[in-house]
Amino acid sequence: MARLGNLGRRLAIHGASALVVSVGALCVVEVVAASNAAVGLSSGARESVSVPRWLYLLTGGAVVGVSGLLASVVTDRTFIHAIHAWHRVVPTRDSFRLWTVRLGRVVGVVLLALVIYLGFTGPQIPTVSFAVVVVFAGVRAGLTMAAYLVGNPWPVLNPWRTLVEVVPVDRLHAYPERWGVWPATAGLLAAVFVETAAPVATVPRVLAVAVAGYTIYTLLGGIVFGADAWFRHGDPLAVAFRFYGRVAPLRRTDDGLAFSLPGSALAAVEDVDTADVAFAVALIWELTFSGFVTTRPGTAFVDALAGVVPRVLVLFGLFVSGYALFLGAYWVAARRSRHSAETYRSAREIGTWMAPPLLAIAAGYHLAHYFWLFVSNVPMLVESLASPFSPPANPLVLAVPGFANGLNVAFVLVGHLLAVWIAHARAYELFPSRLQAIRSQYPFVAVMIGYTVVSLWLLSLPTAT
Repeated sequence: MARLGNLGRRLAIHGASALVVSVGALCVVEVVAASNAAVGLSSGARESVSVPRWLYLLTGGAVVGVSGLLASVVTDRTFIHAIHAWHRVVPTRDSFRLWTVRLGRVVGVVLLALVIYLGFTGPQIPTVSFAVVVVFAGVRAGLTMAAYLVGNPWPVLNPWRTLVEVVPVDRLHAYPERWGVWPATAGLLAAVFVETAAPVATVPRVLAVAVAGYTIYTLLGGIVFGADAWFRHGDPLAVAFRFYGRVAPLRRTDDGLAFSLPGSALAAVEDVDTADVAFAVALIWELTFSGFVTTRPGTAFVDALAGVVPRVLVLFGLFVSGYALFLGAYWVAARRSRHSAETYRSAREIGTWMAPPLLAIAAGYHLAHYFWLFVSNVPMLVESLASPFSPPANPLVLAVPGFANGLNVAFVLVGHLLAVWIAHARAYELFPSRLQAIRSQYPFVAVMIGYTVVSLWLLSLPTAT
């Protein structure tokens, strides 16, 4: 049992070192400029915006700033609480929920097995590969979008939890509460870096190896710490879906399906710690990073530095430094908020309390990055699911319309506007004084404006082909 206890304690350390291990492994294999799904399954390149870039960025930042000022006009706590407390419950039968869960678990396990098997044995062309299409168009894009637009489907479909729960072994070690979601944060960063630096979206066998490795890692975590604790705190995919699901209008309760306004659950989130903040910022940064390295200027920048040092080290340096910059900017805002609100509350308390709105920003970013990838690949996804062993010779891909970039901008801005409102509501829950609540938001709005400008700048750049 002592060895099992040591195994449990080391599992999180392994997760934290996964990013470094990924770099070491990629140093000995061929690394592409950008192997992100946005490139691997893209139906076309995005061109630059037609309006002056400075005006485009200034307008986007101004929209977020003005929305913060307008939100400060709403000072009635009862009205704010009533908006977020509104909900309707649709009762569902226990038998219906039971059969839905059973069916979802079977579907999830079957799809996992097919992804690994067909990734190795199927065609190695990404646009007709069952593994690539299902993982990126189906899960990375479509299922994640469903999590924040409708409701989180992952607890029903999660194949790894299903496999852990059928193992007739009790948990081997209690999950340490002090870890929080730090293992999931390290795992998410490692997975995103591998997705960006390795050809997982262009070489199905590489994707199959990655999925098989992830399967071993998360099954070990579930067996050691138990399914409930591991898939709530340690598994990066389950934590990501759970966080995104808080933005959605639908959630499952004991009484049935509860419908509320989008983002309402974010206003009521409690027990947030620094690990949750790090994970939420990682969701924002991973989309920003992948968006940058798949643009023509981003690819040119990486190519220029890759002539001096290995490409994987260039990507690793950009990835780590950018994440540290995004996370640091947020905590600077938390410290500035403490001074602007003139409160006795610590910067840590303010920063953790004001973190849930970051998930609305992440949802807007994800929608802007993956909406059109999903739409254009829907016919291919349907064909792959309908006939996994007989991929079409000429897959149908829908063309992206000309107004796509404008809609992407709207997705980013809507996510930020929702975040501003949620931050306003949470500030009124934290501070007794209305003036304190309003003044505490200024630094966070400034950070949101910075995030907005960076995201819109990336959307204004042409993508690499």
